[in-house]
Amino acid sequence: MVERLRGRRAVEQRQRRLQMEPLCRDCRAKGKITPATVPDHIVPLAKGGSDDDSNVRCLCASCHNARTAEQFGHRRVEPVSIEGWPAE
Repeated sequence: MVERLRGRRAVEQRQRRLQMEPLCRDCRAKGKITPATVPDHIVPLAKGGSDDDSNVRCLCASCHNARTAEQFGHRRVEPVSIEGWPAE
């Protein structure tokens, strides 16, 4: 199991990475300019990834949520009306 950075070292590393890559990498690839707010592990720590800079990309919260759902097999939950049909 990979040991995570914690405490002051983790906060300093997070700030350094966001300064190095201030725009969301996924949004930039789509031609959008969005501030990065989350250093995201390309290979998640839970799946054996490391805290090395080469395994981190900075993303906006929306892209981070989408990447995390994709990596861990989460599905988007659609709201359903009381009749059982998709809510509008």
